[in-house]
Amino acid sequence: MIFKIHPSNLVSALSIALELSTNGLSRHHWRTALIASRIARHIGLDEWQRQILVYAALLHDIGAVSSWTEKRKLNTFRVGEDVYHHAEAGYELLKDSQQFGMLAETVRHHHDNWDGSSPSGLAGDDIPITSRIINLADRLEVLLHDREDIFKQRPNVLSALRELSGHYFDPELVKALHEFARQESFWLDLVNPHYYQNFFRQIDSYGRMVFDIDDVVTIAEIFATIVDRTSSFTGTHSRGVAEVSAFLAKAKGYSQEEIKLVKIAGLFHDLGKLAIPNEILEKPGKLTDQELAIIRQHPYYTYRILEQIDGFSLVAEWAAFHHETIDGAGYPFRVPGTSLRLGSRIVSVADVFVALTENRPYRAALSLQETAKIMRGMVSNGKLDASVVADLFSDIDSARTLAEQISAKSCEAIAGGAG
Repeated sequence: MIFKIHPSNLVSALSIALELSTNGLSRHHWRTALIASRIARHIGLDEWQRQILVYAALLHDIGAVSSWTEKRKLNTFRVGEDVYHHAEAGYELLKDSQQFGMLAETVRHHHDNWDGSSPSGLAGDDIPITSRIINLADRLEVLLHDREDIFKQRPNVLSALRELSGHYFDPELVKALHEFARQESFWLDLVNPHYYQNFFRQIDSYGRMVFDIDDVVTIAEIFATIVDRTSSFTGTHSRGVAEVSAFLAKAKGYSQEEIKLVKIAGLFHDLGKLAIPNEILEKPGKLTDQELAIIRQHPYYTYRILEQIDGFSLVAEWAAFHHETIDGAGYPFRVPGTSLRLGSRIVSVADVFVALTENRPYRAALSLQETAKIMRGMVSNGKLDASVVADLFSDIDSARTLAEQISAKSCEAIAGGAG
């Protein structure tokens, strides 16, 4: 099995995770990327810079996604200095990545003001051209309202951008935008949800680089970090699930590539939790029925995001069905046990094991004996796969080592969050 994937397909899907909300999926990053691409084409930016620009635009708010407080700040057109934290956080997430490191500087400066009034101190042409373009494209997108006619909005949008030309924005870029904004097709493309697949196919034409399975593992680790930062309760949860899932896949005789795919599923399994406000994830008391209903949506969003990635149909199932159960009473798809693939059963067992053996602010990690008792009870009640649970505890030394590693890492994460 040869696993190859085009970056635009992966990044465009994962960018949706950056704007999950309790109201569902929006298209801020996609529209920002489209606007940025049109500006770049109009000014004659070369194809390599355009590729960096579009990928950076698709991920530009990656540093804000773990915090709903940060995300809410970005909905205001005239942002204050407090937005620069997320730009720096995005830079830190990307800078050491072999796949995305080239995007880091662009993301770091995408809110820098043309007049040099930003904390970075950069001004004018010293700000990367790709950052200047995203800044303008991002602010244009924030001004758009889905329920209003796009052509009624156009004059006010352009006027607002023109007003900040020379302060927030590069005047030459604002001029370029006004030149091609006369095209009705530009505005219609922005609000046409069916156009974006064509747009992403055009991105591929910039260069046919592909990611192999190891590239995807390292990218999944970045997103696992983001997801686990949403709550101090789960500082290293996704990585723990990934490691235990890989251990169990090996026990089942999976090939090396299949083991890596299971690990990717473990890393991505809680991707949909980015749709859950931090205040619900951090709530120390009992959840209301409405809050519980919101939490139970997260596997749905995990699935809908991952299924958009070519070649990810199995990974999407393995990752998103981790709350489905053998008796068919799980959620959110109510998959009957006869249709629940082994990969999903593995991630489900790994998720429960990690949750029980990691430290939480409201309780210490459970012992291996307590964990085994609870999980065997879940087998008896038709919730977990008996053979997978048996594999987990058949090598008691390995299970103990896994539990100790998970407990130690979660303890470090909680201590770090408290500091």
